[in-house]
This record gives sequence, structure tokens and C-alpha cells, in this order.
Amino acid sequence: MEQKRQIWNDGVGALQWLVFLLANSVTLPIVIGQIYHLPANEVIGLMQRTFLVAGAGSFLQGVFGHRLPIPDGPAGTWLGVFAILGAEIAKQSAGAGGAYSTLQTLETGMLAAGIILILFVVTGLTGWMIKLFTPLVTGVYLLLLGLQLGGVFLQGMLGLSGDAPHLDAVTSIVSFGVFIVILVLSVKGTGWLKNYAVFIGIVLGCSAYYALGKSAELSADAGVGLPALFAWGAPKWDGGMAISAVIIAFILMSNTIASIAAMKQVLNERKDGGEAAAQRREADRSGVVGGVVQLLSGAFSTVGTVPLSSSVGFVRMTGQKKMGPYLSACILLAGVAFVPLLIRLLALLPSPVAYASVMASFVNLVGVGLQSITRNPLDQRRTSILGITLLIGSGAMILPASVFETMPSVFRYVLGNGLILGTMIAVILEQVWRDRQQADEEQGA
Repeated sequence: MEQKRQIWNDGVGALQWLVFLLANSVTLPIVIGQIYHLPANEVIGLMQRTFLVAGAGSFLQGVFGHRLPIPDGPAGTWLGVFAILGAEIAKQSAGAGGAYSTLQTLETGMLAAGIILILFVVTGLTGWMIKLFTPLVTGVYLLLLGLQLGGVFLQGMLGLSGDAPHLDAVTSIVSFGVFIVILVLSVKGTGWLKNYAVFIGIVLGCSAYYALGKSAELSADAGVGLPALFAWGAPKWDGGMAISAVIIAFILMSNTIASIAAMKQVLNERKDGGEAAAQRREADRSGVVGGVVQLLSGAFSTVGTVPLSSSVGFVRMTGQKKMGPYLSACILLAGVAFVPLLIRLLALLPSPVAYASVMASFVNLVGVGLQSITRNPLDQRRTSILGITLLIGSGAMILPASVFETMPSVFRYVLGNGLILGTMIAVILEQVWRDRQQADEEQGA
């Protein structure tokens, strides 16, 4: 009986992980499709390739990389680059030809970023980067991530888009209902209600969404073939993108290190002292696997991935810490890409419901960020660094894109992204602004 119960729990746990993976992978292809005005069949093809790369990448990281329940998903860093270049196309009225030419350039960027990530490990830079991500920097990164994506998720929950800039009452009620159900079950629920809060919320949300007469964003009748290599065309060389790939690779590696540190905190595996070598090995393995997955992202014409920091909130909310169900879900996600019927069904998943489920996980993500920041006393130095980075980082998020449009592409990608800018400022201040205790410790080392 106990064995059957364990099999049942692992099976439902894998299903819930699959729902989380899908929720993080299904929305960005729709967003990219809107930015580049791609036809429905192209968006579904992008969704299919995203499932394949995200599922394969998550499995490889879980087995060979960091070996933690931190799935890979489309990176917000890459989404920002896609959005910036997409806005330029819209201003130039370049049409479909300009869109595909830009997407081919982005393929080159992802391929270059993959090679650079592997070079980071070969040259030993990961050990240096680990030292930069103190608890304060990790906490700042998680808070800024919540601030940056919170607005995106909220817009999706309200049903706002370029084609529909006004609030949709039905969509808002359903999505906020899902958000509240997931939070209440994760906080007040017990047993299976707590463990499967996300799955329950999404099922109820989808049922209510269609019962109230809403329709899917994509047509489930669009043709679906097998995942194709270089679906946007052959990679197109661009010097600016190649240079930018160095910075993007640095950011992706930084995000990976921050995600590992945060998950270790949730799993209670992080210890004081004696862990530097273990952290270095985890970062090196994850960096190599991350480089391979970036190469896959470029080859399969999808959005580059990164270990998802939002999984920290998911694990804390649901208690899903076992690797077995997680790895099973990764295999299922990759397998979905080869089942056209499932792709058509997933195209019917309402994006507002998916946004709401991820938003609920971010509540716990912000909590982990605050815990990381308060691991050490908030003296004047740490409080000042925190205030500076949050003000500048969050302020940069609301600046119009036109502010940086005359700058070289490398600076546009960095200065136009509040998460990147704020995290870089936190790293610099944490290293430059040393207190007396830190200086004494380094001299004694």
C-alpha cells in the first residue's frame, strides 16, 4: 500500500512539474509571435521547439549539470533582446523579411553565447563569478526579477496586449481567481491540496475560462510537423550581436549561479564554509550544460534558456524537492514536441491562466530574496547598496525604450534592462564598497 501511494505521489508530482514547465514555456512563444507578427503555424512551431529544448535542457541540467530541481526555460534576458530588436523592426516597417532577417541574427547570438559559456568554464571564470554573488547580490537579483516580470505577468492576467490595450473583465476575474486559489491552497492547504496547488488552480482556471465563453489565443487547427533545425533560416552574422553575446553569456551564467544559490537555500543544503569547491563544481557543470543548451536553442530557432529562478518559489510553495518526478516531467516536456495532437491541445491553454500560476510562484520567490538579503545584518552599507540598486534597477524598468535607441546595441541590452543593470550595480558596489570586517578577513586569509 505504501509503495502504491509513493508511486501515485510521484506520478502526480511529475504531472505538477510538467504543468509548471509548460506554464513557463508556453507563453513566451506567443509573446514572440506578437512582437514579430508571426503567423499562427509559426507560433505553434516555435512553441513546439521551445518544449523540446526546455525539456532536454532541464533533463541535462538535472542529470549532468547542477543536479537540482531547477528547470530550464526561456530566458528573460533573451526575451528583452528579442523585444528590443522587434521594436526596431516595427519602427522601420521592415515587414516579414526584416523580421526573419533579425531572427536569423538572433540565432547567431545564441550560438555564440553557447560557445562563450563553455569558454567561461574552460578558462576558470566561474570560480571568480561565484565570489561576486554574495547573499546580498543574490537577494537583489531575485527582488528585481520579481519587479521586472511582475508587470509582465500582471498585464497578461488582465488580458492586456498590443491588440487589446483595455482591461478584460472576464479574463481578469478568472486569472486572479487562479492566483488566489493557488496561494490559499499553498498556505492554508494540507496534504495533497498543498502539494498540488498549482495543478488544481490551472485545471479550475481553464475550466472557468472556457465556460465563460473565452477562446484560445491560437488556433488548434494549425498544422504541426516535427521540430525543424534553423526554422527561421540559416544563421546570419552580425558583429554587434556577437559582441553582445559576451555580455549575455555573462548574465546567463550569473543568473545560473544566483538560481543555484537560492535553491540551495530552500533545500537547506547550503552550509557556511567548506562549500567553495562544491559550488565551483556545480557552476562548472551547469555552465557547460548551459552552453550546450544555448547551442540547441540557436539550432532549433527558439528563445535561449536559463535555469529558472521562479522554480525556487515553486519548490518552496509545493514542497516538490525530489528529483525523480522532476526528471520525469522534463522527459515528458521534451516528448510533447513529437506529439502533434498534444501541441494542438496545449495551444488551447489560456495564457492568462498560465501567467497567474507563475505569478503565484513569484510570491515565494520574492520571499526567498528577502531571506537572502537578511541573512546578514542590514547595516548602513548593505542598506545603502540595497536602496541604490532597487531604485536604479526598478527605475530603469519604466524608462521608455527610446531613451537608449541611439546607443550601440551592447549598451541598449544592458542599460535598457533594469534587472541586468541593477544586478551589475549590486555586484560592483558589493566589491568596491568594503566594510572594515571584510577587509580584515581578506587580509587574514
